[in-house]
Formats: sequence, C-alpha cells, structure tokens
Amino acid sequence: MTPRALSTFCCSVTPFAADGSLDVPALRAHFARLAAAGVGVYVAGSSPGEGYALSRSEVWRCLEIAVQELRGRVPVRAMGVEPRTTREMIEHVELAAECGVDAVQIYSLDIGHGGRPDAATIERYFRTAIEACRIPCVVSSHHFIGYTLEPELMRLLADDYEQVIGFNVTSPDLPYHVRVLDALEGRAEVHVGGPMHALSALALGANGFLSTEANYAPRLCQSLIEHARAGDYTAAAVVYARILALMAGSGDAPGMSVRYVKAAMTALGHCAPHVREPHLPLGPNELSRVAKRLAELGISGSA
Repeated sequence: MTPRALSTFCCSVTPFAADGSLDVPALRAHFARLAAAGVGVYVAGSSPGEGYALSRSEVWRCLEIAVQELRGRVPVRAMGVEPRTTREMIEHVELAAECGVDAVQIYSLDIGHGGRPDAATIERYFRTAIEACRIPCVVSSHHFIGYTLEPELMRLLADDYEQVIGFNVTSPDLPYHVRVLDALEGRAEVHVGGPMHALSALALGANGFLSTEANYAPRLCQSLIEHARAGDYTAAAVVYARILALMAGSGDAPGMSVRYVKAAMTALGHCAPHVREPHLPLGPNELSRVAKRLAELGISGSA
C-alpha cells in the first residue's frame, strides 16, 4: 500500500499597497516564506485572499506570481471563490489552467439568498465543472454555504473523474469527516478546512489541513505535519495546541479572518494591514493587542 502523503496548505492573503493596488513585492516575499517553510499554497481565495475584491486580471497576476515563486518547490493551487453559476466556475478552472498552477479548487455552488440547491443540481454542477478541468482539481465541501456534500456523491466524483485528486472538507461535525473518509477509502486526498480538527483528522486517516494561520506561522503549521509523519503525536499535540491558540485569537477581531491575519502579519513585519472594501483594517489599539498576543504565544517573524 502506498504510504499516506501528509501535507498542510496555507489559504494565502493577497497583500495590497496603501493605494489599494496589488503589492507585488510583498506577495513575492510572502510566497517565498511559505515555500521555505514547506507548506502548500492556495491562491486568490474568498477569505483571507479577498478573492471577491479581485478583478479577473488581478487573479491572473496573483496566480502567475504564485507559479513563478512556488511551482516545483511546494504545491500551488488556485482557490477561487464560491460561484453563483456553473459558468463562473468554468471560467475559474479555465483561468487556473492557463496560469499553470498544479491544481484548482472547485467550490460548492452558492446560489445566493440563503438558498440550497437540490441534490440533482449539485451533482450536475460538479460534473460540469470537473469535466471542464484540464488540470487536477480539488472539490470543496464547506458548511458555510449552508450545506455539505453527501459522502456518496464525493465517492462517485472520485471514481468517475481521474482529475479529482482531493477534497477540502470544512465542517464542525467530526462524524461527517468520518463518513467522508469511509466513503472515499483513500481514492483521493482529504484535507480539513482550518486547524480545529487537524489532529483528529490525521488520526482518522486524512491527509492534512488548510489554515489561515500559516500566513504568519507557516513553520509552526508545517511542524504539525512533520511530527505526525514521524509518528510523534505527543509533539504534534503540543504544536496543535499552539495553532489553536492562534486561531482563537482571531475571534478578538470581528468580521472576516483577513483583518486579523493581515494584522498579525503586520505585527511580525511581513506586510501592511491594508484590506479592500468592504473590509476595514484593524485600528492601532487592535493592532497592539494582536502584537501582544503573538508575543505571549512566542510567535516571531520566523515562526
């Protein structure tokens, strides 16, 4: 049996300059830090990548830079945003293929107004989007849009399409993760969204986790994978507790996680806290609290 490949991915921020433009030098420097730490990278996602605030040409530029800085060093994937229509996702996967990333994520369909598509619509959407892929793809099942994918559908997609290499599964329901892993039986990689279930998922047979915390503590996040790979779950548990302490800190800043993540990166000297509308950056007092919390947790610029 092929050994299970373990990995972690950073859901990357998109650095902006004071005038709101892409901060290309900061983006390149950020990707270089992530590559040096050994973490995979998802680019131009909803949050914290502020994907909805990016134009198509800016998404192209972010992916182009990511390929230049990351490909061949760590896995680089286009993340994208939740689409309203199948056509939007097809355009996304086509753009990702043109830019040369290793893989593209296919988010679940978000039809808006709190609506949930029926099962037949969900299956047709994924099949149509996957069939448009000319590169490997990763299917997302994310509870934030109001539903998760049935594990049986996930198994069908993995069986029917060789380009489906994985699933990103985000849900607070740990038994759901068990059902997904049981249904897939190793047919494709499974990463949990966020570090909350990282250790449990690894113990259950998943391949790893995604996080925003890797934006400012990539080596710490990667060390959890390295300890798990070595079978040292005592050390992994210590790292896991530190990562969750970082995650808990983001609750001090209401709104999307990008506000806190960029504040943490600012405190560590990695980028400016600039965000795009409709978001507002954290104020001076909030920035000070973030810096204090990182210091208390022993997180430095080399974490």
